[in-house]
Amino acid sequence: MWRLKVADGGNDSFIYSTNNFVGRQIWEFDPHYGTPEELAEVEAARENFWKNRYQVQASSDLLWRMQFLREKKNFKQTIAQVKVEDGEEITKETATTAVRRSAHFFSALQASDGHWPAENAGPLFFLPPLVFCLYITRHLDTVLPREYRKEILRYLYCHQNEDGGWGFHIEGHSTMFCTTFSYICMRILGEGPDGGKDSACARGRKWIRDHGGVAFIPSWGKTWLSILGLFDWSGCNPMPPEFWFFPSFLPMHPGRMFCHCRMVYMPMSYLYGRRFVGPITPLILELRQELFLQPYNEINWKKVRHLCAKEDLYYPHSLIQDLMWDSLYICTEPLLTHWPFNKLREKALEVTMKLIHYEDENSRYITIGCIQKSLCMLACWAENPNGDYFKKHLARIPDYIWVAEDGMTMQSFGSQAWDTSFALQALIACNMTNEIGTILKKGHEFIKESQVKENPSGDFKSMFRHISKGSWTFSDQDNGWQISDGTAEGLKCCLLLSMMPPEIVGMKMESEQFFDAVNILLSLQCKNGGLAVWEPTGAPKWLEHEYVECSASSIQALELFKKLYPGHRTNEINNFITNVVRFIEDVQMSDGSWYGNWGSCFIYGTWFSLGGLAAAGKTYHNCLAIRRGVEFLLKSQSDDGGWGESWVSCPKEKYIPLEGNRSNLVQTAWALMGLLHSGQAERDPTPLHRAAKLLINYQMEDGDFPQQEVTGVFMKNCMLHYANYRNIFPLWALAEYVRWVPLPRGLLHCNVIHGFLGEKLIQC
Repeated sequence: MWRLKVADGGNDSFIYSTNNFVGRQIWEFDPHYGTPEELAEVEAARENFWKNRYQVQASSDLLWRMQFLREKKNFKQTIAQVKVEDGEEITKETATTAVRRSAHFFSALQASDGHWPAENAGPLFFLPPLVFCLYITRHLDTVLPREYRKEILRYLYCHQNEDGGWGFHIEGHSTMFCTTFSYICMRILGEGPDGGKDSACARGRKWIRDHGGVAFIPSWGKTWLSILGLFDWSGCNPMPPEFWFFPSFLPMHPGRMFCHCRMVYMPMSYLYGRRFVGPITPLILELRQELFLQPYNEINWKKVRHLCAKEDLYYPHSLIQDLMWDSLYICTEPLLTHWPFNKLREKALEVTMKLIHYEDENSRYITIGCIQKSLCMLACWAENPNGDYFKKHLARIPDYIWVAEDGMTMQSFGSQAWDTSFALQALIACNMTNEIGTILKKGHEFIKESQVKENPSGDFKSMFRHISKGSWTFSDQDNGWQISDGTAEGLKCCLLLSMMPPEIVGMKMESEQFFDAVNILLSLQCKNGGLAVWEPTGAPKWLEHEYVECSASSIQALELFKKLYPGHRTNEINNFITNVVRFIEDVQMSDGSWYGNWGSCFIYGTWFSLGGLAAAGKTYHNCLAIRRGVEFLLKSQSDDGGWGESWVSCPKEKYIPLEGNRSNLVQTAWALMGLLHSGQAERDPTPLHRAAKLLINYQMEDGDFPQQEVTGVFMKNCMLHYANYRNIFPLWALAEYVRWVPLPRGLLHCNVIHGFLGEKLIQC
């Protein structure tokens, strides 16, 4: 049976850590683990997902939850379930009971190192490149033995669309990119051309051929197919490594790209520059026949360079873009591949590999994300198949693997620090310190241990890196990549916990560490007042820009910091906040909402923005932006009292409700908290009561909440499943509801509870 291990470095001599692997979460298969009853429970969860896979595409992430609840002395919910009937008022007792039930259940899911594990996946192009890389390097059987391959195939079967294809993400329409990747992945893992559950391979191949064959795969797909030997490099647009020689001030220099694009371009340009091709095996020859509509040796590769299936075309190519590629293809590449200019290419490849090694070392071979992981690992193998660089990459593959009832997938790179910072704020809001003090203490230690303590090594600016000391990453400290919103949320946690009794929640962080976090936030502000995520914007707007979520989080963190450290960089912080407020107000949409870039979508952005403006002292009465934001939320509330927004809002860039105007609990929680930030409880609490009723009534018997639609997103068109969101945000919203909305007492009694500042509050 599968088992999740936490903060475990294993015995591999090629793995190392900056903080003793705090936050690391890896899966192992143990054939002797689990009783027959436990195995039956897992199989039942798998069968249930399969039966309902077209209704709810995201897993409930049950395998590790089952394991943790068993290990926590078979956790059982002891607080009776509550419901609010139609026409019934929500009492203080009812709402508080729902909060306590949720808090106790979620607390039982905390890992030994203080974080909350969870799946952070959903895009269907994450895992296949890892399989391709291991196939090329002949490490497939050692890294992915039989039980791993079985679970990968399960995941592919579970997320195949009814039309036979696979989407860009698990809720998306079928695309050539991911259908081709999934098909090749199944074939590499041992399925025949017509094999797989419910004829998965035959159906996938039919979709590909019905849509023109793999000649219509987009550019990233063409690159990977060329690497595999299923495409010719002459059918790809150029990715010259010589661009790294350009002066760094030029707009075309890769160092000015959005960091994720830069980290992809780096290994891709290396593999392109070498025209690297894996072994041409019998399977590769078979796939050449299966995937194209014409014989492989008759394809005119020059003519397929710009082909892209309409299902995959998110941004149509501009004329300038095609002209640039054509110029490089026709004029530059022929020169750089022949003497004497090929000497320049050899030097460019050396420079590119130096950059790859630098990034690998500074992320402990985790890299910035899963797309880059497979590419950098393959580049290291191409340089030296027996080298230590490649072996260090192999040692970090388990960091990306995730197993749930829908099978095995590859994580984006984990959301340990991100999820835990939100989880702690939700639990702090519950005013249950006397009941969950040990949980808060463990979470506090995790957050402190996860803060990045050093900048990237050496002359990091020459390697196109920003400062990172004092930041938090999205995942764990070893990853090393600072993010602004994660830093703001981590800073908020540590500030809130510093106000609580240290004998309960542990010693507060050192002042210098708070100052380092503030320095990171101040350094990431851009000219328009907003904040980017990883680095100050230097890329074109279509690649990187500022985000309301990062900006609003930073206001909340710095306003709290000012109260606790009023003498530290006060003028800079005040100017920072003034400029961020202006940015948030400037980017508000015409309907009063804000576009959310990392959650779906306008509800997410509006929750953050209202919270940021309120923290800066803005109110419903003195701020037009808040009034317009409130109007948007009230107008979009559903008949059942909740909110529900389709992921299609993200690429369409306009608010689109869920089909049938149904509600999503996570989005309902965001909207409820946004209204609470605006002071809605003082004006008209009716919308708040309706939302709280929905959350309370959807709470399950054990205190959990049901998994619904995916609510995370990145790059506007790719959904990301945050499995912990369904627990964190309904809990947090209900806790804030209890805190800010006057509610009648169900019973006359007097309770003494401990508030989150450790003070005794008398409630009568």
